[in-house]
Amino acid sequence: MNSSIPDSTAEGEFDENGYDRPSKSQIKREMHALLDLGKQLIELPDDRLKQLPLAERLYEAIRLAQKTTSREGKRRQTHFVGKLMRDAPADEIRAQLDVWQNGSREETAAMHRLESLRDKLLSDDDALTQLLDAHPGADVQALRATIRAARKEAQGNAALQPGQEPQRKHYRALFQALKALSS
Repeated sequence: MNSSIPDSTAEGEFDENGYDRPSKSQIKREMHALLDLGKQLIELPDDRLKQLPLAERLYEAIRLAQKTTSREGKRRQTHFVGKLMRDAPADEIRAQLDVWQNGSREETAAMHRLESLRDKLLSDDDALTQLLDAHPGADVQALRATIRAARKEAQGNAALQPGQEPQRKHYRALFQALKALSS
């Protein structure tokens, strides 16, 4: 009754292959993931690093890796950072990095929406009515004046000769007004 695969009712829990610990391959994958996370941290600016839950030793190792210029020195310091990452709260760090990356995507999308609204306001008079319905507290006269000036500016830009710089002052001012209105 001597079985080569241990029974899971014996001491400890076993995986489907009968082992009670992760495989060497799994451990390597985890270490490489921590090394990659360490590389991401090395690329961050100092103000972002200070916002992360890093141990002092890990923070100093990252700062040293950022300052190291030689290729081999940087490689060795990066691997040291990866080793120190074993004790770091990797899930919290990944979550914060994800927030920073997705946050910028959301900001970019918001800017694109404002640009589309600006273009719509310049081409369609009904767009202002819709905007004012959505934002009843908006300064109607200021918006109309800015739109009128941006339209006049666009007409002047259409008549420019090749090589002349187009005027964008009112075009930008309209964007800033929309940005202020949306916040």
